[in-house]
Amino acid sequence: MKKQTDFSAEHALYLKGLRKKSVLVQIARAGLLIALLGIWELVAGLQLVDPFIISSPSRICKMIAELAADGSLFYHIGTTLWETLAGFAIAVCVGTGVALLLWWSESVRRVLEPYIVVLNSLPKIALGPVIIIWFGTGSSAIVFMTVLVGVIVAIMNMLGGFLSTDKNKILLLESMGATKFQILTKLVLPSAIPQFIGMLKICVGMAWIGSIMGEYIVSKAGLGYLIVYGGQVFRLDLVMAATVILCVLAAGMYALVALAEKWLVKK
Repeated sequence: MKKQTDFSAEHALYLKGLRKKSVLVQIARAGLLIALLGIWELVAGLQLVDPFIISSPSRICKMIAELAADGSLFYHIGTTLWETLAGFAIAVCVGTGVALLLWWSESVRRVLEPYIVVLNSLPKIALGPVIIIWFGTGSSAIVFMTVLVGVIVAIMNMLGGFLSTDKNKILLLESMGATKFQILTKLVLPSAIPQFIGMLKICVGMAWIGSIMGEYIVSKAGLGYLIVYGGQVFRLDLVMAATVILCVLAAGMYALVALAEKWLVKK
């Protein structure tokens, strides 16, 4: 007797094809990246374009090695990373909490919704001088900027997820005498998990935007500071090196969210 985990020959062949396709996609991605880096290095090496303007992968690697050798690389990475993670965590928690409040009370939602829309459309960079006055020139100002950029997005995404819960299921629970809190915990929150994961993915990008934006305005350390400083002294290798590191860190943070998604889906 076959176990439930056994597959037919056709199904096994189909799964093998999916795995093969996934491997080919990964190889194609890596190949594309290598090709682009090779072309970039070739263009700079042959001076088809002035390397001072576009830098090159080898020069970027050399700059990263120099920063690592004097210890400043990890200091700047650590500064930006904790500012980003702190702002991300606060924005997600506050945004989810406010979204729950707006779902719970329709009256509060109708009062606050226009203000949330206006705040979302407001260019956050315009509040830079105000933030400096409020929080000074330290990391707290950068964390606040990160929260400001991400929290409205978190609120709107999670509120949309809560409100999209199947109305028929809510009516069914209400007809069975369920309280609003029971509806929230047994139906609304579980059904909003995909929306929560989607919100996390969006907030990852918003957190990095907010922290770097804050470091552009006011900072004495961090990857955003390196980019600004490199531009001021015309050290494009430094600018590109900091940008590459930012890309790697953002990709790593996104990958962690993707792993959390797989874990939640399995549960």
